[in-house]
Amino acid sequence: MMRRLACLSLLGFVFASPLSSALAQGTRLWTESTFQQLEQGTPHGVAIASDGRLLPGPASTLVYTTPSTYVWDVAADKQGNAYLATGSPATVIKVTPAGKATTLFKSKDLNVQTVTVGPHGNVYAATLPSGKVYKLNPHTADATDTTAQVIFDPAQTKEKPKYVWALKFGPNGDLYIATGEPAAIYRVVPGGKPTLFYQSDEVHIHAIAFTPNGDLIAGSVGSGLVYRISKTGKAFVLFDAPKKEITSVAVAPDGTIYAAGVGEKGQNTLPPLPVTNSSSATVTATITVVSVGSLQSATQNALIPNGSQIYAIAPSGVPRVLWSNQNDVVYDLLWTPHGLLASTGNNGRIYRIRPNGDYQDIAHLEASQATSFADTPSGIYVGTANAGKLYRLSHGQAPESTYVSPVFDAGVFTQWGRAEVQTDTTNDIQMFARSGNIENPARGWTDWHPVTMNHGQLGVTSSRFVQWKVVLHPGASISSVGINFLPVNIAPVVDAVVVAPGVRVNKSSDDTTTKAVTINFQSQPSDSVDLSQQISQGPLAGVKDKSAITVRWSAHDDNGDKLVYSLYYRGLSEHNWLLLRKGLHGLYYTFGADLLPDGIYRIKVVASDQPSHSPGKGLTGSLVSNNFIVDTTPPSISQMMATIQAGKLHVSFTATDPMSPIARAQFAVDAGHWQFIAPIGRISDSLTEHYDFTVPLPKSRNEPAAEVPDPGEHVVTVRVFDRYHNMAVAKSVVH
Repeated sequence: MMRRLACLSLLGFVFASPLSSALAQGTRLWTESTFQQLEQGTPHGVAIASDGRLLPGPASTLVYTTPSTYVWDVAADKQGNAYLATGSPATVIKVTPAGKATTLFKSKDLNVQTVTVGPHGNVYAATLPSGKVYKLNPHTADATDTTAQVIFDPAQTKEKPKYVWALKFGPNGDLYIATGEPAAIYRVVPGGKPTLFYQSDEVHIHAIAFTPNGDLIAGSVGSGLVYRISKTGKAFVLFDAPKKEITSVAVAPDGTIYAAGVGEKGQNTLPPLPVTNSSSATVTATITVVSVGSLQSATQNALIPNGSQIYAIAPSGVPRVLWSNQNDVVYDLLWTPHGLLASTGNNGRIYRIRPNGDYQDIAHLEASQATSFADTPSGIYVGTANAGKLYRLSHGQAPESTYVSPVFDAGVFTQWGRAEVQTDTTNDIQMFARSGNIENPARGWTDWHPVTMNHGQLGVTSSRFVQWKVVLHPGASISSVGINFLPVNIAPVVDAVVVAPGVRVNKSSDDTTTKAVTINFQSQPSDSVDLSQQISQGPLAGVKDKSAITVRWSAHDDNGDKLVYSLYYRGLSEHNWLLLRKGLHGLYYTFGADLLPDGIYRIKVVASDQPSHSPGKGLTGSLVSNNFIVDTTPPSISQMMATIQAGKLHVSFTATDPMSPIARAQFAVDAGHWQFIAPIGRISDSLTEHYDFTVPLPKSRNEPAAEVPDPGEHVVTVRVFDRYHNMAVAKSVVH
């Protein structure tokens, strides 16, 4: 994951509908009882357990905000002073427990990647991209990379590594330096020069830690290997992780080894990452990350593909997956007597993980990434990035912890009922609630109102939105919070109605003689919301059938009530709506066109939420369709005449329809092919059209027949169609 590589970079609606006094049938319950639900809230000193409980957690205190964007690493001395390795600008900052800051070191490099404190109180820092390690005096200020003592320069080594990822002092007081490209570990004895302690065929050695017996544990990038390296430099691979990068390792006093991994093996999706130093002497570099790691995700505040995993390797050597998370990237691990701590991004979460795999989210920091830990007697320092800050977590429970729930949207104006709280004790818990009619609580909500848990109503103003808050004291525990509510009933809304004459939807699908058609809404309402049926606005499949009429509609109910529909029809010059069909539960209805005499009509769809309410308490909403024409009567053909003039056939006739314009006409001579003919005036758009045309006489077919045909006799057939595909046919015999 390369957590310290380069940089994390640059990394209302007011409900105002008219309200009815009728209330939706049945009280509803909003419950928050799972880890995923509770993660949506805002904890302050509250631990959210994986089993869905709220517990008092450590207090988190902001100690110092740096001028830098990133705190890549943090270390602490015996007096509780913190030392921060920062980037943009690259510095080492000393911060006292009271929050007083002093800049110990400034570099023209891009970042100070890692920092540690030696046995005698000296501070050691490594920079990128130079890869140098500096020894700093904690009592001086404003040292630079030209005045500080260089104890490791990669250019002076045979291997010439490009990166320094970790610094760690061993039990014997020697400094161990983990590097990348190549992956190696160097040892610096007090007063001596660096020597190569171990070299791997991986790309990077990213994390190191020591076991109680003095063995060095190292995590690599490339194949995700965890090594145990003896005091003589002999390495043994303890674990080949499923992930590509080991981002951090930690060791418990009983010898259990913990390792965090990210990135899928065989994948390399990260493009080159440009980095610019913000110091006065500008340095620009392009760093290509060779593995799928936290760097790119931190840069974009996006999710790491396939998440992170933490592995526990028992002293016997047996590994297991202790914890996994699809959304958070693990940057650092710290073993504590209360459980393993994991600092993560890109949501600034701190997790505490038990040996059995149970875990708690114990802190939400105001930064995108929690990058590093440093333990002290007074608390645990946490460095962050985006923004570069220093926090301190208490070792014990906060004296007072607060959790604020996410805002709940009931969807409509609502009466709030009893708060159901599942807890083992009530003396150590205080509960409050507030409500409003706009999603943002900062804009015109009520004040926090004390709530008596499990007794009486919530005590806040009826509204659309509500939020609850609990204050926990040490020893308290909450496993579930539910708020009862009764929404005001809102009438259903019919969003769209389409009538399709000549279309049948319930036609047998195996009938291949009919032409398939679709019924679409002319426009989809942009503000309609369907809570109960998830109505599709897509095409509705049907077939052509002039003996049928299909009505299609869409509707929604803000309460999520079950709806039932009735259809009414009315002629153009009529005043009364007549019932066509009631008790419909679907979203379309096909009926026979013979139910309606020819004419112009409208359909009204009425939606009722009565199925979800007590008798007489339901509400209705309706919508009327556009005009549609029922025309099942064929046109008529009159005044047809056919004569032979000058060796040609002359034909004339008149076509008339009582309801719709004549659409087209055709003729055929002696049972030949149908041919199109245009009316006089050429435009066919009237109820009556006149036709007059002349065509050559057909040639003899010279085909055998039972009787010899009369060469002077011909049969002329004409047919006309109205706009609704009704057809009339006539013929004339000419000599």
